[in-house]
Amino acid sequence: MTLDQVFSITGTIAMAGWVILAVAPRRWPLLNALPRLVLPAVLSLFYAAYIFAFFAESGGGYDSLADVRQLFTLDELLLAGWIHYLAFDLMIGAYLADRLDRVGIGRLLQLPVLAATLFFGPVGVILALCMEGSVRFVSFNTRGLAHVRV
Repeated sequence: MTLDQVFSITGTIAMAGWVILAVAPRRWPLLNALPRLVLPAVLSLFYAAYIFAFFAESGGGYDSLADVRQLFTLDELLLAGWIHYLAFDLMIGAYLADRLDRVGIGRLLQLPVLAATLFFGPVGVILALCMEGSVRFVSFNTRGLAHVRV
């Protein structure tokens, strides 16, 4: 497979997970396992294959910005870095959706969080934590701590 083909395949896998998170019913555990476990695991296998095959060849590392830059001079490791983002952002998106479900935040309100997590990672996390914190604060102040699920 060419790098462009792997880029396309892994992007499609990740987008399938995001679509499931955004629109699929959460009452089906097997379907929910796809964006939470199965698809990130598949992406992780692609990532591992490229990292193990090309990391030593790069001459880069994690000790400095220059070393990280050197890692990404190989297209194979640039692709691995992208797949890393796809896998982790999807796992974090699934985790955040679970947390928002537990505090009663509906799917429409979750969409901006999921979109922000997909495109801007940590911004989605901050948005989700603010939404969840707001619901928990209001719930605590109106019913007391005993009614807030953690």
